[in-house]
Amino acid sequence: MSEPEPKEFTRAVENLIAGFRNLPTDDSRSKRRKSVDLGALVDELLVKYRISHDSLEHSIREKWPELVGVANASYSHPVVVERNLLVVLASHAVVRNELFHHREVILAKLKKLPGCEHIKGLALRAG
Repeated sequence: MSEPEPKEFTRAVENLIAGFRNLPTDDSRSKRRKSVDLGALVDELLVKYRISHDSLEHSIREKWPELVGVANASYSHPVVVERNLLVVLASHAVVRNELFHHREVILAKLKKLPGCEHIKGLALRAG
């Protein structure tokens, strides 16, 4: 027969026991939570942040020099697809302006990539 789980005391009771034993009391305001299986937590985080899975952004980053040219690609970085826009950070104003003027050509090339058919525009930001 398995033994029952030990009873959890409240913080007030534990502080009372600590006072009898001349131990420091726990005056923190943090809440105690049940422990979570680490494996399940890691699996959940891998899925949530798409770690070790190919994502749309990864495939765009791989092809970015082909889409905008090597010179422009060295000063710009596709970050994320939000709604139907690809957010691109450009570290130089001239490159941002160049990408803005050639956005239709870039979008046409971008829509040929698998999974990128729904992207309708570029959001160019300084960065």
